Amino acid sequence: MSDLKTTYQQEIVPQLEKEFGINNVFAVPKLEKIVLNIGVTDPQDPRQRKPVIENIVTQFETISGQKPQVTLAKKSIAGFKLREGDPMGVMVTLRGKRMWDFLTKLIGIALPRVKDFRGVSRVAFDGQGNYSLGIEEQIIFPEINYDSIESVRSLQINFVTSADTNEQAYRLLELLGMPFEKEESK
Repeated sequence: MSDLKTTYQQEIVPQLEKEFGINNVFAVPKLEKIVLNIGVTDPQDPRQRKPVIENIVTQFETISGQKPQVTLAKKSIAGFKLREGDPMGVMVTLRGKRMWDFLTKLIGIALPRVKDFRGVSRVAFDGQGNYSLGIEEQIIFPEINYDSIESVRSLQINFVTSADTNEQAYRLLELLGMPFEKEESK
């Protein structure tokens, strides 16, 4: 069992029950899934996009430990030289052990490798207890071989929680070790 999951079950759940006055252990906010997503905007020619997508699929497999899904265009847009069915990006949904392992790697290894890192944004909650984190470079993950990437890409990480409010989700992620930026003193 993941150390972070054990910490959640043994330490964080009782603390959240006490802080928010929750009597039922099943009502305590929990991390349900983590969704990773990369959109591909280059190159415009669909024949050139295929090797780029394959490279990103390989990178996502390395980062997440799970085979990702290629997302396709739902409709044609002539201005973007896009046809229905063209590959647009790559996404993967992590649950269970892979989710906990990825979160441990993100918090403990990847985020500290970000240049001039001062913490992640405190305001990227959606109002329903979910959090979105944008990473500017996929190369912060140590598994990525720098020589095998054709270009540095940004990726989106969404944390889906069972929390009812942003405050509960914020506290859950904070207790799990998410390095939020410090509040400015006035």
